Amino acid sequence: MYRLRLWSVRHSRGLERLYKWVEGTMVAFDPVFSRLGYDRVERPIAFVERNVKGLLFDCEMCGQCVLSSTGMSCPMNCPKQLRNGPCGGVRPGGFCEVRPWMRCVWVDAWNGAQTMRNGAWIEEVLPPVDRSLKGSSSWLRVAREKAAARRAVPVRSRARAIVARAFAGARRNEPASAPLAEEPKSAVNQEAQR
Repeated sequence: MYRLRLWSVRHSRGLERLYKWVEGTMVAFDPVFSRLGYDRVERPIAFVERNVKGLLFDCEMCGQCVLSSTGMSCPMNCPKQLRNGPCGGVRPGGFCEVRPWMRCVWVDAWNGAQTMRNGAWIEEVLPPVDRSLKGSSSWLRVAREKAAARRAVPVRSRARAIVARAFAGARRNEPASAPLAEEPKSAVNQEAQR
């Protein structure tokens, strides 16, 4: 298992793509899961998730998977179960202070994140683990949350959001050639200027 976990970190870029695909598939199946009932599909999906992620990442099934933001290195494999970075006892060569034969999970996470497209996510502070979710499917939870968010936003607003994101990137890459004109005096809030 340990060697396969190290392999997963070395191949984090490809696994990131696979993880995104699985997430998209789960979100696409939301209507089916809703009709069947999320409680009914929890056990079979958690079984599949436990076996796949257990094999590839030595997953502990915490129910709040953060592999996509930790370089495909599960922070729950840390003997201290640190969620936001290494402890102060990382040995020379990047080895764990508690298990000297094992590389520090966070050293591997940093290395894996460097090859990922969204590698900067490793710098975000993660919330503490909610122990009540242990053993539940994080795939299913994320799919339910993303599908609910999509249903809440009308299609027209989603299209505008996509254009706005694309436009922001275009403005960064190619600034406007003409300066912006001043606002007409009737449009300026006189009280705000005082």
